[in-house]
Amino acid sequence: MASDFWAGYLSGALGIVIGNPLDIVKVRLQAGESTHAAAAQLNHFEKLSSLIRGAAAPILGYGALNAILFVAYNRSLKILDPTITDPTNLAEVPLYKIWAAGAAGGLASWTISSPTEFIKCRAQLDTRSEVSSWSVTKDICRRRGWRGLYYGGGITAARDAIGYGFYFWSYELCKGLMTSEDESSQQAALKVLLSGGIAGIVTWGSVFPLDMIKTRLQAQTIHDRAHETPIESQRPLLGAARPERSSFQIAREIYHAEGLKPFYRGLGVCSIRAFVVNAVQWAAYEWLMKKLNGN
Repeated sequence: MASDFWAGYLSGALGIVIGNPLDIVKVRLQAGESTHAAAAQLNHFEKLSSLIRGAAAPILGYGALNAILFVAYNRSLKILDPTITDPTNLAEVPLYKIWAAGAAGGLASWTISSPTEFIKCRAQLDTRSEVSSWSVTKDICRRRGWRGLYYGGGITAARDAIGYGFYFWSYELCKGLMTSEDESSQQAALKVLLSGGIAGIVTWGSVFPLDMIKTRLQAQTIHDRAHETPIESQRPLLGAARPERSSFQIAREIYHAEGLKPFYRGLGVCSIRAFVVNAVQWAAYEWLMKKLNGN
C-alpha cells in the first residue's frame, strides 16, 4: 500500500495519543452554554481515566482519517500539478494549489471524521465512569440508526474542507519561509516541528467557530438518554432537555446571548494542543515517508 497511507495513519494515531487530554478540555469548554457552566464542567475530571475518555474512537478513526487525508491530498495535488515528484518537497508549487488540494483531502476524510467526531464528543462530555466510545456508538445506532453517526455531518464537512485547506497551506508556507540553502539536519528537523505546530494553530484559528457550533450541535443529543437516567443533574453544561436545534439556530442563539466571545472559548487550550500534536505529527509523517520510500 502507498507510503503516504501508512505514514498518515501512524502519525495520526500518534497525534491523538498525545493530544486527547487537552482535546477533552477544549470540548467541555465549547459545550458550556455559559462561562460558569464551562468552568463547572471542568470539575468533572474525577479520575485519571477522564483524561483518556473518548480516545478509542479517535485513535482508530483518526489514524484512518489521517491516512485518507494525506492520500487524497497528495493525489489531488498531483492532479493540480503533474510535475510534482516528491510530496515532501513542494517549494515550487503555488500555495493556492496546496490549499485546494488540502480542502479536497478534508472533504475526502469526512467519511471518517464525521462519525469519529460525534462519538468522541459524546464520550468526552458524558461524566459517567461506565461510558466508553463503544457504548456511545451502540447508543447512537440504537436510537438514531447507522445514519445517526453522521449527525452534524454538514458543519463537520465545512470545517474539514476549510481547515485542512489552511492546514497544508500554512505548513508549506512556513517551511518555505524557514528554508535556507545550507541548513543542517537538525535545522531541517526543527523547521518541520515549528511549521507543523504553526500549521495546527492556523488551522484551528480558521475554523474554531465552526468547531464550537459542531460541538454544541452534537452535545444536545446526549438528551437521547434523559428518560433512562437522571443525567441532567450530572451535566450542568447542557441544561434541561429541549428540542434539537440546527447549526444556524445554535449560532444565532449564542451570538444574541453572549456575542462573539463564546465562539472562541477554549481556543487557547486548543492552540497549545494543536501546536504540540501537529509538530509531532508532521515530524512523524515526514520521517515515515522517507523511511517507507527508502530515502
